[in-house]
Amino acid sequence: MKHRSPRLAVRAILMHQDRLLLVNAYPGTRSDLWCAPGGGVEPGTSLPDNLRREVHEECGIEVAVGPLALVNEFHDPRSGFHQVDLFFRCSFAGGELPTNWRDPEGVVARRRFFGRRELAGIRLKPDSLAAIAFAGSAQAHYDPLEEIVP
Repeated sequence: MKHRSPRLAVRAILMHQDRLLLVNAYPGTRSDLWCAPGGGVEPGTSLPDNLRREVHEECGIEVAVGPLALVNEFHDPRSGFHQVDLFFRCSFAGGELPTNWRDPEGVVARRRFFGRRELAGIRLKPDSLAAIAFAGSAQAHYDPLEEIVP
């Protein structure tokens, strides 16, 4: 197994009307796993600029990027893949979530807002995301390295 440098990604914690925006990046019903919108960082571009680009691609909205809220990392010991996700609190910079938006990269299959109680009925990664999103704390948190889930 060849170890590579960790992949760096940015993700948005976007609350609207006490609901958290999540995406499912698996076409059809291939997986029921939900996560915060975002994606890989392009070198030479700031973390907030990367996050604004990713959220627009995946959800069709503009966001204002706020403070860092969570650092989460996961890996696949079989392949050597290792990713570090930086979650930032975000707010709408204008507009609403368009109902007919399609991810131009074809990565995100579904996107929607979830209330706190609805989150208990879905598979969501990282495990700490819901608690951190709804807590609204200004303190940043760290999730220890965990194995990737399918």
